[in-house]
Amino acid sequence: MDYHIHIISDGTGKTAEQIVRAALVQFENIQEVITIHSEIRSEEQVITIFDSIFDSKCFIVHTVVTHELRNRIVDLGKLYSIRTIDLMGPLLSQISSHLSIEPIGRPGAYHELNKAYFQRIDAIEFAIRHDDGMRAEELDKADIVLIGVSRTFKTPLTIYLANMGWLTGNIPLVLDYELPDIVNQLPKNKVFGLTTTPERLSVLRRTRDEYLRSSTGSYSSLDQARKELLYSSSIFSRHRGWEVIDVTNKSLEEIASAILSKLKKHYVKDFNKYQES
Repeated sequence: MDYHIHIISDGTGKTAEQIVRAALVQFENIQEVITIHSEIRSEEQVITIFDSIFDSKCFIVHTVVTHELRNRIVDLGKLYSIRTIDLMGPLLSQISSHLSIEPIGRPGAYHELNKAYFQRIDAIEFAIRHDDGMRAEELDKADIVLIGVSRTFKTPLTIYLANMGWLTGNIPLVLDYELPDIVNQLPKNKVFGLTTTPERLSVLRRTRDEYLRSSTGSYSSLDQARKELLYSSSIFSRHRGWEVIDVTNKSLEEIASAILSKLKKHYVKDFNKYQES
């Protein structure tokens, strides 16, 4: 089986290739295909590279000195669900820490060490603090906001996306209750409505009741499910800029992939507008 590795470098990429090949010697029966993208100096070039990669099982190794471009590669890696490995950033951080000198053009290098790890921790803490409508006034800091009726996977999705490093919060839709004011102030591309069929929603709610050995009255009835989904549909139709995701019979991975795919389109579209202006 071939393993595809892409190297992004702001130089020739030869040093990175040597390091990768030296590391791969430690793994038996590996047939690697290495593609080098050299002299990469702009965000537009990086986006073009990610758009050209069709194998989501590959990974990217990058040796880019510029702080902003390294961050962009990390962000795009999350959007495209492609693992990225930074060879330059941790090295610069370690040297900076030892010498107590910042690299030229890269302030705060020491605090960037293990950025991806701490980014996930921050995202998980954010998810817990902003679950089920809590601290809604702070959702302007979120990357993604999920909105839907009970049992449309808001909380599991929030935690799943947080583990990928996305600052995610969620707000429940309750019949005849208005959403908090902050919702109208959020960028439309950040908000995702979650919906399903009344039949599926009713089944999920009954299953939950049976598991908890509890009774919630009409909560799990088909009629109640229809009413709540009709109400959620009316809310979503009033906010036409929101993307609405049907979660019926889909795994968390599939739903998250759909959300990130929509987010990616907005990201590239906004970037192209910026380039044209």
